Amino acid sequence: MFSAPVLNYSLLAPILIVLGGALLGVLVEAFLGKTIRATAQLGISLGSLVLAFVQIIRIHSERSLSAAVNSVAIDGASIFFQGTVLVLAFIGILFIADQDNFAAQASAIPGSEEERSAIQTGKQQTEIFPLTLFAVSGMMLFPMATDLITLFVALEVLSLPLYLMAGLSRRRRLLSQEAALKYFLLGAFSSAFFLFGSAFLYGYSGSLSLTGIANAISAGNGNDIFLLIGIAFLSVGLLFKVGAVPFHSWTPDVYQGAPTPITGFMAACTKVAAFGATLRIFYVGLSAAQWEWKPIITTISILTMAVGAIAAIAQRDVKRALAFSSIAHAGFLLTGVIALNKAGLQASLFYVVAYGFTTLGAFGIVTLVRDSAGEVTDLNRWVGLGKKSPLIAGTFVLFLISFAGIPLTSGFIGKFSLFNAAYESGNILVVVVGVLSSAVAAFFYLRIVVMLFFTEPTSDSVTVVIPSVMTRIAITVCAVVTIVLGVYPSLLLNTAQTFANFLA
Repeated sequence: MFSAPVLNYSLLAPILIVLGGALLGVLVEAFLGKTIRATAQLGISLGSLVLAFVQIIRIHSERSLSAAVNSVAIDGASIFFQGTVLVLAFIGILFIADQDNFAAQASAIPGSEEERSAIQTGKQQTEIFPLTLFAVSGMMLFPMATDLITLFVALEVLSLPLYLMAGLSRRRRLLSQEAALKYFLLGAFSSAFFLFGSAFLYGYSGSLSLTGIANAISAGNGNDIFLLIGIAFLSVGLLFKVGAVPFHSWTPDVYQGAPTPITGFMAACTKVAAFGATLRIFYVGLSAAQWEWKPIITTISILTMAVGAIAAIAQRDVKRALAFSSIAHAGFLLTGVIALNKAGLQASLFYVVAYGFTTLGAFGIVTLVRDSAGEVTDLNRWVGLGKKSPLIAGTFVLFLISFAGIPLTSGFIGKFSLFNAAYESGNILVVVVGVLSSAVAAFFYLRIVVMLFFTEPTSDSVTVVIPSVMTRIAITVCAVVTIVLGVYPSLLLNTAQTFANFLA
């Protein structure tokens, strides 16, 4: 006899609130006038994220596997990842809400003078707000999903809005169209491999749940070929999403072409969600098969750290440089997966927070560096910026040295924690390559510092616009968090230790 599914709406409330805000945003987009639409959308978006975070705090001590018919887990790690996504998304929306970041630049728009003028004076593309909330809801579901179908649905929900968001500059930048197309193809590859791997794992275990797969591996009842193929294709799907080598090829193009606030949002929040799901899959579902996947993931981690750090040196576009930096950091985070211990999970939780704030802050600075035609990302034109705008350049340097892992920044604590966890688990080679890659990356970051502060500005140098209140608040918060977590890491490390657990 059919029985209705039992849902615990209190435990699912954070996701439902964000989804509700997204649906309300769609109605606002359809029925509200242009004059107040942007204000209403911003209020709905920020309000939804705040309410969802309040609910996260209310349920932070709850633990359950039956909140949604055994398809999601309410445990320490899922609560932490959901809260992190909400906080980073809040900061990201403050950048997105800056009207100037989406204002079309007349000199870069083909067509008649009337067309350029109409676009130049147009209102902000307010559909960005409900799209962002839909993506956030998928990002919240992805790390807490405990079966392959729910994981796939969450992957699609978080990805589909991002394809559209990457192309929102399509009328003024062909690069944005290219970014949207390439990101769509990357997402399609990721989804296809993930679904193909899921099918093989189901064929091996006869179960869609991570716990069922883990039990089947422990019992050794299935076809080992199915298991190996399933792990391989599932891993490829996840590695596409995090931008690991060799699945990173179009990631810098997407970073460069998408609107800069969207790039920052994707770089920070998507990585949190993707690594949250990756950690759950390998820690809960595939831990008993670690001897099959550890050598492969170790190799990919080493390649990702090395390629990301070395390729960044040759970049002359700041967004492409930050893209390769993001690739290197994906390699660092993979060491937390390889560690396969509580220390590795704790370090990963700390790292995604530290990396998320630093990344959002760095891309926020990029939105402020412009000339008469708009945003400038050519590093050669950033020469001498520190003498024109020392505060902005100095803040950017703070984020760079955090990426490099210099002491007294959150980046140093994050890398130290990850490498320590990998060392404790016996993965010495990963630690050695990670330290060497960090040294190579530090050279690249320090070269930018020299360009900004120790080189005379040229006639072609850029200027810095006065940031809006929202952008100023967002950058300030990112800078403060970067420093505070570097000086007082125990504030977050102790919390991460408390939440570093998975229900199985």
